[in-house]
Amino acid sequence: MQYVSGMPSGYTITPRFGIIVSWRPSPLSTLRPPPYPPTPSLLCPELPVRRCVVSVVFVVSASASLASPGALDAQRPTSMAGRSTVYAPSGMVATSQPLASTAGLEVLRTGGNAIDAAVAAAAVLSVTEPHMTGIGGDMFAIVWLAKEQKLVAINASGRAGSRMLRDTLVARGFRSGSQQGAMSVTVPGALAGWDMLLRTHGKRTLTQVLQPAIRYARDGFPVSPIIASQWADETNLLMRDSAAAATYLRDGRAPTAGEWFINRDYARTLQIIADSGIGVFYGGSLGRRMVQRVQALGGFITLDDLRRNAPTWVTPMSVMFRGYRVWELPPSNQGIAALEMLRILEPYDLAGMGHNSPAYLHHLIEAKKLAYADLDRFVGDADHLDMPAERMLSDEFITARRALLNPSRAQERVDPGPLRTRSETVYLTVADADGNMVSFINSIYDSFGSGVVVPGTGFALHNRGAGFTLAPGLPNTVAPGKRPFHTLIPGFVTRPVNGRDEAYMSFGLMGGGVQAQGHVQFLLNHFVFGMDLQAAIDAPRFRHYDGYRVALEPPMTDGVRTALQAMGHVLIEQPTVAFGGAQAIMKLRNGWGAGSDPRKDGMAVGY
Repeated sequence: MQYVSGMPSGYTITPRFGIIVSWRPSPLSTLRPPPYPPTPSLLCPELPVRRCVVSVVFVVSASASLASPGALDAQRPTSMAGRSTVYAPSGMVATSQPLASTAGLEVLRTGGNAIDAAVAAAAVLSVTEPHMTGIGGDMFAIVWLAKEQKLVAINASGRAGSRMLRDTLVARGFRSGSQQGAMSVTVPGALAGWDMLLRTHGKRTLTQVLQPAIRYARDGFPVSPIIASQWADETNLLMRDSAAAATYLRDGRAPTAGEWFINRDYARTLQIIADSGIGVFYGGSLGRRMVQRVQALGGFITLDDLRRNAPTWVTPMSVMFRGYRVWELPPSNQGIAALEMLRILEPYDLAGMGHNSPAYLHHLIEAKKLAYADLDRFVGDADHLDMPAERMLSDEFITARRALLNPSRAQERVDPGPLRTRSETVYLTVADADGNMVSFINSIYDSFGSGVVVPGTGFALHNRGAGFTLAPGLPNTVAPGKRPFHTLIPGFVTRPVNGRDEAYMSFGLMGGGVQAQGHVQFLLNHFVFGMDLQAAIDAPRFRHYDGYRVALEPPMTDGVRTALQAMGHVLIEQPTVAFGGAQAIMKLRNGWGAGSDPRKDGMAVGY
C-alpha cells in the first residue's frame, strides 16, 4: 500500500473568493515536538494552532451576486493548507513533482537506499521541472548514515571558469544577482555530486538510477500545472537562444498543464552519461560541446575547468534550539544565516507574541536583516573567508547583533545587497527502511539558468556566476576558480539522546533568498508553535527583500499588515512562487512522517 499526500483534506482554498464556512479539528495533526505550551489560535481559541483546520467552500452561482465584487475581493484565504501529513512504515520520498516522488519510491521498494532514491528523483526532476534543475547546475546534500549514526555533507558546486576575470566582467556590464547568458555560466557540479554520493554511500550505480529519467525524457510525460505556468513565464528568455527554444518550446510556446512533453535530446544525453560515465561530461565529448558553445557566446569556462571539477565533503554547522540541534551547510552557501537568525531569536518569547502576529513577524524580519547583512560581508568561497564562519555564531557576535534589533521599529540600513534574491531550485528528501535520510537540493539558479542550451543536449546551463559580487576585496568577489555564494541550503535536525545525536528531521525550502528565512519560519512553526510537519509547511510566510520591503502571503490579515506598516515596514505584493516550496521528513518511533508544500506540484509518498 502507498500513502500519498496531495489530496485536499476536506477543504478548498481560492485566493480571491474563499468563503469560510466552518472550522474543525484535524485528527491527523499528531507529529509534533516534545511538549511546549501550544499557542491558541485566534480563530479557534479552544484549539491549539496545530489542530485547527479551516473548511472552505467555493460557490459559483447566481447567488454570488448577493455580495458585491469588492466585498468578495476583500476576502483573504485563512491558510495555504491543502493536504495532510503523510505517514508510512518503511520508506518515504518528498519532492516537488509527483513523477519524481514515485521514481524515488520505486527505487526504495526494489532494494535501493535513500541515496539511490534521492539521485533517481533528482534526475527525474531534471526532466519534469527543467526550469528549476538539471545536470547543468549545482547540488548540495546532507546525509544521515544510520549504520554509523552520523551526518555527512557534500558541496557539489562548480567554480568560476579560468577566464572569468573581474575586470572583464566590469567592462562588459555584468550584473551581479541577475546576469544570465553565457557570461554567467560556471562549471556545473551537480552530476559529479550525484556520482560521488552513489559511489560512496549508494547501493545502485549511476547507470541504474538514471533509467527513470531517461524513460520520461524519451517517452514523454504530462506537464504539471504549477510547472507549466512558470515555464510559460520564461518564453521570452527561451526565445533568445535558438537551442533553448527548440528544446523547451513547441511552435513558440511552452507546454500547458497536462500537455505531453518529450525531450529526446536530453534522453540521449543521459543515456550517453549512463553508458560512458561522467567523464564524458567533465572533459569528454559532451564537455567539449559545452565549452565550444559557451565560449562562442562569450563565456569563460574551458575544458580544463571541467576536468578539474570535484565535489567536496564538508562538515555541517549547527546550533542548539529548544533542545534540538539544527544543522546547515557551511559557506559558500547561506545556511549560516538560518543558524544566526535562530540564535538571535532564541531568548525572545516568540510563543507569547503569537504566531504571525505583528510583533512576531517584526522580530523575524529584523533578525533576517542582520543575518543577511552578515552574509554579504563575510560569506563566500570557504577558501577565501576573512573571518571564520564559526565566529558568526559565537555568543559575543550574536549578542552584539541582537542588540541592534529594535523591537518596535523597522530598520533600513542593515540591508543585504541587491543580489541573492532569486533562485530556481528543487529540494527533495528521502528516508529508507534502514534509517538513512537524505536532505538534497539541486538548482540551475534562475529559471532555465543562463538561458543557454548547447544544441542537441536537451538541458540548460546554470547562471550561478551571477551569485558573485563585483565589489573588490570580499570573500565573494569574483575570481577564476572560485566558488560563488550559493543560496542552496539543505537542512537537518538531530536530537540528543543519552549523550549522542539521533536523527530527527530532514527538511528544506527552495526559493533563492527566501530559503534561510523560510527555514527559520518552518522550524519555529514546529518547535515553538507545535505544528505538525504539514501544518508547519502550509502556514503563511513572509519574505523580506531589502530595506523596508516585505512581502506577506495572502492569509496574513489586514490588521497584521496595518500594524507592520506602522512599524515602518513597506509591504509589497509577490506571487506564490516567491515564498518558496518546502519538503520535510521526520523519523518516528516506528516509521516516518512527511509533508510536501502545496505551493508546488509535488507530494510526499511512502510505503
